[in-house]
Amino acid sequence: MYNRIFSPPKSSYFLLGARGTGKSTFLRQEYPQATHVNLLDESLYQSYLADIGLFYQELSSLKPGSTVVVDEIQRLPALLNEVHRLIEENRLRFVLSGSSARKLRRSGVNLLAGRALNCSLHPFVPEEMGRDFNLNKALSTGLIPINVMAQDSLATLKAYTQTYLKEEIQSEALVRNLPGFARFLPIAALYHGQTLSVSATARDAEVSRTTVEGYFSILEDTLIGFKWPAYSPKLRVREKKHPKFYFIDPGLVRALKKLYGPLAPEEKGHLFEGLIAQVLRSYKDYRDLYDEHYYWSPADAQQTEVDFLLKRGAKFIAIEAKSSKKLSNSDLLGLKAIADLKGLERRILVYLGPRKQKIDGIEVLPFEDFSQLLSKEKL
Repeated sequence: MYNRIFSPPKSSYFLLGARGTGKSTFLRQEYPQATHVNLLDESLYQSYLADIGLFYQELSSLKPGSTVVVDEIQRLPALLNEVHRLIEENRLRFVLSGSSARKLRRSGVNLLAGRALNCSLHPFVPEEMGRDFNLNKALSTGLIPINVMAQDSLATLKAYTQTYLKEEIQSEALVRNLPGFARFLPIAALYHGQTLSVSATARDAEVSRTTVEGYFSILEDTLIGFKWPAYSPKLRVREKKHPKFYFIDPGLVRALKKLYGPLAPEEKGHLFEGLIAQVLRSYKDYRDLYDEHYYWSPADAQQTEVDFLLKRGAKFIAIEAKSSKKLSNSDLLGLKAIADLKGLERRILVYLGPRKQKIDGIEVLPFEDFSQLLSKEKL
């Protein structure tokens, strides 16, 4: 069992995260004395579905200040009205976990605006696993806790995509055409770490552009994918670049493409970049590492790019990910090109080699050293 670096607030809050990221496990450990309501318990779910007021009646006798944990709140968003009442009238503290932001947003989650903070739980980061972290294994089978902790992580990973389709998509009726969505998923995985092309994805998946746009929104709303915007402060609207798209886990990407064998060299680039993107997001949510994030690709240099540009106040940090053990001059082109960006404080290249270096003001760091920078909050 690994200790998570997420620090829960003292007030009521939502804890959102993709399936298998360990929300229920964390909440059982963090709040052993709390009243736990698990909406995956079908009989309990059906009883509240039949009489929503029963939830209020059962909890209204708790002492003020008591903590109530509700798992999978997206299954019954109408409970939020009762949660609102219990916070206001009984001064109870609620911790509400969920794996779908879509149903909550559509069902009045704003009723709790100002009364419950929004927090996230992500796949493991290296700091949480300590000496057990293995980069090659992370790139191969991923860091989603349910897979990492399984006796047979590969078999669990294979089942994860089916669980996602069955429990998250089909049962919540998020799409009308499940076969079309199933065709879309492996194609979307091919675009992991690349600039998002809705038209190309729609063509390959044999569905309409608007349908694909909806599918990508579902990946974001069910918290298994995210967009990474381009930095374009001075570009006209027609010149603005499309965002990149990432899945939250390299193992998930490989499973969607049905790649279960040893890592191929051509896979590592986007998987390594995606892993760093996800780790950066985790530290943003857990420790407020930065304010905004982008990738950098100037309009007048189509082949020049920096993977990650983090903004903190008026300052920037540029980070490039390279999945090689040796560097060439071409690996540094993006970070050299961005050197004159106003407010740029630091340029870092993260790679798979063993040696720390400094080349023309660019810090070259092995992934382990970069991870330590994040864990020590010295980025």
